[in-house]
This record gives sequence, C-alpha cells and structure tokens, in this order.
Amino acid sequence: MLLGAAVAAPVAAAVALRPSEKGGAHDAYFMQLQQALRKAGLFRPTLVIDREKLDHNIACLRSHLPANKGYRIVEKSLPSLELLRYVRKATGTDRLMSFHQPFLNLIGREMPDAQVLVGKPMPVGAAQRFYERHDPSSGFVPERQLQWLLDTPERMAQYRELARARHRDHGERMLVNLELDIGLHRGGLHGPQAVVEMLRELQKEPSMKFSGFMGYEAHASKMPDFLGGPREALAEALGLYADCVAAAREELGAAFDDRTLTLNAGGSSTYELYDESAPCNEISMGSGLVKPTDFDRPTLADHVPACFIGTPVLKALDRSEIAGLESLTGAFAAWDPNTSRAFYLYGGYWYADIVSPPGLQHNAIWGHSTNQELVNGSRKVELAVDDFVFLRPHQSESVFLQFGDIAVYHQGDIVASWPVFDSAA
Repeated sequence: MLLGAAVAAPVAAAVALRPSEKGGAHDAYFMQLQQALRKAGLFRPTLVIDREKLDHNIACLRSHLPANKGYRIVEKSLPSLELLRYVRKATGTDRLMSFHQPFLNLIGREMPDAQVLVGKPMPVGAAQRFYERHDPSSGFVPERQLQWLLDTPERMAQYRELARARHRDHGERMLVNLELDIGLHRGGLHGPQAVVEMLRELQKEPSMKFSGFMGYEAHASKMPDFLGGPREALAEALGLYADCVAAAREELGAAFDDRTLTLNAGGSSTYELYDESAPCNEISMGSGLVKPTDFDRPTLADHVPACFIGTPVLKALDRSEIAGLESLTGAFAAWDPNTSRAFYLYGGYWYADIVSPPGLQHNAIWGHSTNQELVNGSRKVELAVDDFVFLRPHQSESVFLQFGDIAVYHQGDIVASWPVFDSAA
C-alpha cells in the first residue's frame, strides 16, 4: 500500500498539471469581422478599429471628464491624422500632446489650428529640426501654439540658446512648460523649490515665456492596495502638483493666471479618478479610446477593446512537428493536446495577444517569427487556410504603425481607410 501510494502520488500530480484541451470557433463578432476583411480584399495583416467601440469609449471619456477640465488628445497613442480628426470632432478639443519631432511637424502642417504641448523633453537638436522643417505658410504659429517641455536647468540652458536665436532672427518667444515629478520618478522638477528656481531663470529671459506645468502619474493606477492603492497614490501625486502650483503662484503673483496657463495632468489609466478639485485644468488621454491590453485595468473597466489585428492563416497542418524533434511529436500532443495542430500565420511577433479563435497558443520551442508565426491548437480549434486569426495589441503607439492604413470597421463592413503616421518623415 505504501509503495502504491508513493507511485500514485506523483502520477496524480502530473495528471493535475497536464494542460486541458481548449479550442473552438470564432464567435459571431469575429466571424463578421473576418467576413468584412475578406469583402474588403484585406488578405494581409491589418490593424482594425471598430468605430462603434471607439464611439463608446469617447462617450465614456466625455461622461467622466470633470466639468472644469479640458481634454488633451495624446497623439502618439492615436497615430493617424484621420483618427485624430475623428476624436477631435467628437470631443470638441483642439489640444494635442506630441511626442515625436516628425509627428510634430506633421501636426503643424495638417492641423494648423491645434494647440500642442510636447509630452516629453526632447533633445534641443530635435527642436531645431522642427523649426528648420516648419512651414510658416501653414498657419501654425509656434510662438502661440507650441509649448516645449523642459525638465532640468541644463536643458533649459540648451533651449535658451535656441530661443535667443529665434527671438533675434524672427522676433519669437518660445513657450516653455515645466515637467513636474509627482511620484513617477521618471524625471522632472522635484518639489516647489526646484520650480521656483526655474521660474526665476525664465523671468530673466525675454526670449522664453512660462506656459504651465505637466505632471504624469501613470504609477498611480498600478499601485497595489497594500501600498494604498490607486486613489491614495493619485491623491499624493496631486498634492505634490498643488504644492508646485502654489509656489508658482506666490513667485509670479499677478502674472500667474491659471485661465491662460496649461496645467496638464492625467493619463488613460488614471483619468476616471479625477474630479473638479484636482489642481490641473486639463487632462490628457489617448490609449483608453482604443484600449489595448496594457490598459485592461479596473480604472478603465467601462471602456471596451476597440482595436484588433486580423491576419490570415497561410498553412493549417494536422501535426505540429519541430525540426530535430519529430520523434517527440506524439509525446508533445499527448501531454498537451493544444499542440496537436500547427497554424502558420501571415506575419507575426507583434506586441499582441491572440483573442480569437479560442485555444491558440505560441510554441515555446519554435519561438517567434515576423514572417510566418507558428501557433498551435487542439483539434477543437476551427480554423482553416485563409481564415483569420485575431489579436489584441498590447499598446497602440508603436503597434499601430506596423500595418499601413487602419481599416475602420462599422456594422459589418470596412467603411474607411485611415493612413498612419510616418515615424521617419
């Protein structure tokens, strides 16, 4: 009996660890999306935005945005002029946040009415290149519509030289927004004293003008409950922001006017936690409107995934064989029935997770391929050559740029094609 128990225990443990068989077919939504891509002739990896789901997320944004806060679109998260125009029209905003010099030039050329805040401190050489490539005939006036973000006295000294040259040659003043470290610790001015010192330097410089603050608090939504949770982390971050605002108000006196300054904060994963008492006057948000998987957070529970990758199946094989390990094919399938079949996709190795059909998984031994990605499935998976596999991107800002034009899906059809930005322009 003891010997039998000794043998049975590890066998039972192994059986318990053995993966269960999964799989199935596309549900009605993905079947319809597959048919729409076929009808549109898009037999290649395609980034799809569901317009109805996008509209739902825009409605969520509008319902949660505090009445006394403006909305600024995060351009890098929605990197398409037509997508930005759609969101601008639906939200009634002209405010954009830009993170890349070529995109900044594009916005200046194609959206000359936009009010732009640079979302990260760029090398001064990137700022110089923006001015070299800027076409004044577009109607976009940097002196009034573009705020550069500065984070240190050293960077301000670099930008001061560029600002002086612009002031001397063109009579312009450079708008300067100051980055605050309000808990993320990714850089920026740490505390009121650092803010006051920067403001004093700015007041001495006629070629530069203080335009406000930017404080980002993405860490708040990730704060675990045992460290206080998201709400406590956000309250602490906004307390630091308020201290910096108070210091600036005292230093500048009547010159501090929060009706004309840009006091920016927020992000997709935190914006729903804001109320009218927050010390900022506008909130940024972008990714939450399309909700890639990195934004599957409780703070965005009422938003829905609105972006997908659809890609055709090139090969559907009844056996999943690995070169050099052919003799173990049966053993692999016996242990994990979800490796019984092999499907090779058109493209692959994206920052994305498979969502349909259910039961597909990557092969850990084979690895990834950007040309023909191998995914395995059980015999329950209903998938054939020329069917589509659908994935959800982890993020939008870089993944969206990998597929060419965005296919806009609405009520069973691809209804529009939205070109994406050229990151090297």
